[in-house]
This record gives sequence, C-alpha cells and structure tokens, in this order.
Amino acid sequence: MSTEDLAQRLWQARRSGQVIDAARVATPESVAEAYAVHWRIAEISGLPVVGFKIGSTSLEAQRMLGTDEPGSAPLLAPYVHASPATVPIVTAQAPCVEGEFAFRLGRDLPARATPYSREEIAAAVDAVAGAIEVVGTRFAGGLAGKGRLLTTADGGVNIALVTGAWTTAWRALDLPSHRVSMRIGGAVKGEGTGARALGDPMTVLEWLVNQQSRAGRGMKAGEIASTGTCTGLDPVAPGDGAVADFGALGSVEILFVPFTP
Repeated sequence: MSTEDLAQRLWQARRSGQVIDAARVATPESVAEAYAVHWRIAEISGLPVVGFKIGSTSLEAQRMLGTDEPGSAPLLAPYVHASPATVPIVTAQAPCVEGEFAFRLGRDLPARATPYSREEIAAAVDAVAGAIEVVGTRFAGGLAGKGRLLTTADGGVNIALVTGAWTTAWRALDLPSHRVSMRIGGAVKGEGTGARALGDPMTVLEWLVNQQSRAGRGMKAGEIASTGTCTGLDPVAPGDGAVADFGALGSVEILFVPFTP
C-alpha cells in the first residue's frame, strides 16, 4: 500500500467513523514516510491547518508506542473547539481524553538554518490555555501496540482538541508544577502536573518549533500547539462528560455524543 493509499483510507476512516485492520496495510517504513502520510491527509481534506498536537511526551506514552521521542501532527480546523464543546466519538476507535497545556503564537517563527532558543520561542507566545485532547485510533484494536509509525501516520491519533480560556498573563505561571485533574462523569480519573510533558510544556513547544523549522515550514502567528498529556489516558464513551480542571487557568468541558457520518 502506497503513502497515497494509506492517507486516503485513513482520511475516509476519520470522515466516516470507521476503523482499518492494521494487519491489512503496509506500515510506513520510516518516520519521514509516516509524517508524509499525515501531511497528505491534510492535503486531501482541504481543511486549514490551525496548529499542531504533540504526543508521546510522557514516559507512559513512549512506552506504549515503543518510542523514545515525541511526535507531532497537524490540527485541522473543524476538529479544534472552544470549551464547552460537544464532540462526537466512535467507540471502535478507543477514544480517550488527555488534559494538557496549549500555546498560541503571536508572531511567525519562520524556518531557518539555526535552532530557535527557548527565549525566542517564549517571546513569540501570545497566550496559554488548558486543553483536552481527545485521542483515538483509526486502526482497529485500540491504541496499544500500534507503534510510532502507524500512530504518526494516523494524524497522531487526534480526534479533537478543546481549549479553555486563553490567558496572556502566562509568564507568571509555573507550568511544570501547575496541577491538572481530569473528571469523567464527576469522578476524578487522571491527575498530574505540567512536568509530565518532557519536564516542562515549554520544552515540548521548543521541540515542535525546531522540528517544523528543520522541515522547512516553520510556524505561523495564530497557530496553536498542544503539548502532551499531564493526566494520562482516560477512556470515554458516548454520553460521558469530561472536565479538566487547570486551577487558575479554569476548566475545559466536553460532552461526548455518538458519531454520525
């Protein structure tokens, strides 16, 4: 199966709420090929790219995927929402929620030959928000065992991203120690701090900016970046309500409903 064929099948699975048998497709042979698949999906969709999700930023996620590095994928506009949001999900795609931090850029960071410093990147950040990423795989059988290459090809297994209120006073926050908790149906599930994401959500953003710079794309003013789970991976089903509490940053709320094509 070619990059084109896999991209077409994954995009149709996302649009129609289906799953694909991973044993019946050819796994991308390299990280570069896996990234090419999800960028081709973005092209096929014709939808605007409004930012990026970063995954595998916690040790737990890296162990599950058998990787030692993060991965990124473009966020497509119709799948990014403001809280409170209603998000359709497909049980067969093993949907889960992750509480994480999101950054919004206030200026362009174009591709260049030298890496961006943390100070340059922080100066470009316009605002920070709490967020819930809804993840789920378009490959049958759930998230475990799919590996870095299939996960990356599948758009980083993004289903949706819901952001809370944006704050421009983010520099006063200690993001590594900032606590986040996830409640589903009123019961506390995952909990953690910003340090769960590579030790500091800003470290994740630095990784992404320089990845996109090396790729020749860079990043644009107004784009957002979600920086990986601080609360772990908590399953959800249609009818559930999820609330991520970010303390001073407020809460992010989602009601899950059945997917209809």
